[in-house]
Amino acid sequence: MKEYNGHRSWNAWNISLWLHNEPDWYAEWEWMPSEISLKRATYLLMMALPKRTPDGAVFNRLSIKLAIREYWEK
Repeated sequence: MKEYNGHRSWNAWNISLWLHNEPDWYAEWEWMPSEISLKRATYLLMMALPKRTPDGAVFNRLSIKLAIREYWEK
């Protein structure tokens, strides 16, 4: 598997970047680890977020899960 800046692909890296650095999108999920499961959070984010980031990365379940899962592992 190729890596892109420590992520599995450009898409995964891009999604992580946006979810951690865009204030409105960060606010969508930062409260979730203490309240709901990662699986549920991933589903809710799929419903709440647009289909793509402004620079074209596609939001999908795997890229969202990979971007935020470390917060459930703490």
